[in-house]
Amino acid sequence: MTTIEANNYPIHFNENAYLNLNLFLKENKYSNLFIIVDSHTTDSCLPKFLPNLETELTIEIIEFEAGEINKNIETCIEIWNVLTELGADRKTLVINLGGGVVTDLGGFVASTFKRGVDFIHIPTTLLSMVDASVGGKNGVDLGNLKNQIGVINVPKMVLIDTAYLETLSQTEMRSGLAEMLKHGLIFDKEYWAKFLNLASIDFSEFDTLIHRSVAIKNEIVKQDPTEKGIRKALNFGHTLGHAIESYFLENPNKITLLHGEAIAIGMILEAFISMKKNLLTTPEYQEIKNTLKAIYDAVLFEDSDIEPILQLLIHDKKNEYGTIQFALIDGIGSIKINQIVENELILEAFDDYKI
Repeated sequence: MTTIEANNYPIHFNENAYLNLNLFLKENKYSNLFIIVDSHTTDSCLPKFLPNLETELTIEIIEFEAGEINKNIETCIEIWNVLTELGADRKTLVINLGGGVVTDLGGFVASTFKRGVDFIHIPTTLLSMVDASVGGKNGVDLGNLKNQIGVINVPKMVLIDTAYLETLSQTEMRSGLAEMLKHGLIFDKEYWAKFLNLASIDFSEFDTLIHRSVAIKNEIVKQDPTEKGIRKALNFGHTLGHAIESYFLENPNKITLLHGEAIAIGMILEAFISMKKNLLTTPEYQEIKNTLKAIYDAVLFEDSDIEPILQLLIHDKKNEYGTIQFALIDGIGSIKINQIVENELILEAFDDYKI
């Protein structure tokens, strides 16, 4: 697959990935190499990666415990300390090998250590391939609030090797699929249509779908790297989805939702809101709702859950001047940003989700 040129860095795929990585290592004089992994990728991905690495640099592996609950500043402090103890300097290179938690946190660690060292993302989950590793967003959670602390800083390159997907469960694959579906809904109606009947998808061509998803996100980000305008389109489903994800993460009586599972709910809710604001037809909304509900298990919301979720919306990063801003679908394949939504309409969306 062809390389995608992002803002000041390339995204290489499969057969080109390691060729370009090793050429990059040969052409640049780094002092040492640190590979950041979590406890999952240590076992499942690191053994697949290391044999492809050609370098005489000293390599150190830094592992932290897997899970969104560990994507916090405390984990960063531990890694910064390890980097310091093992002699990392301004000419150190960091490679982040893992899912979205690893690339988000690892990119933030590298961007802030000694005011910034070079880093490379190698995403190993579908979610991180099509979303987290692309676009330059790096950061950690603040308590249960998603991605409140971070920077926008691009890697030297992103390497997408879809062979790592063989290590994933079907649940993790579905989580990543949510972002691919979102890309179709906000940008490309024909791409969305490819997912209307999952049974008909030729998964031998799934790499092509991944490539298109990355290209869509990259095309949006290149227009607006720092999210002042159109990049907000990528937040469709995330205003409510992140609030739901945060609420379920902090509540001991709730199951922890994967990112894509929460975003799928958010997309149904925000598609309903889009319909109510006459941006989406009723048949279009039903198509979205039926498609997502066929892929993702329904989640039970008690009446007592809704108010705490609404309170979490206050912390959404798109908010300006104390006003909650939504990105809503303006017909499948198009988007409207900076949309104000009344609480009554959000409550109505939750009621409709239960049907």
